[in-house]
Amino acid sequence: MALKRRNKVSAEFSMSSMTDLIFLLLLFFVMASTMSSPNDIKINLPQARAKTSTKHVAAKVSIDNLGNYSVALGKAKPERIAAEQLEGYLVEALGNDSTAYIALHADEDIAYKEVVRVLDIANQHHLKLVIATKK
Repeated sequence: MALKRRNKVSAEFSMSSMTDLIFLLLLFFVMASTMSSPNDIKINLPQARAKTSTKHVAAKVSIDNLGNYSVALGKAKPERIAAEQLEGYLVEALGNDSTAYIALHADEDIAYKEVVRVLDIANQHHLKLVIATKK
């Protein structure tokens, strides 16, 4: 009695597990890229040799190379405002918080008067100001 085996080994490859893996990787990278929040405002900061850091930055004032102002309170997204509205916006947001710092991110190509405007506002309302630079 001779029995023949009917099981033949197939040389096929199933792509379903490979597509699942690619889909999961794609999903991971899409979600990871949306969680990071890059700086939307492109500013070319001036360089400095000294390195200092502040612990409690309450507001970030950014001035781009065209003279446009943006303010971000805490970790919020930057909001574009007019130069005339800056003083009222900062005073309303920070009040008389003596521990809070304002970080000034000014492009190195803007007019000096724009930086002085923010310095004057901080000085008039007794707010602490830090000027951001590159390493």
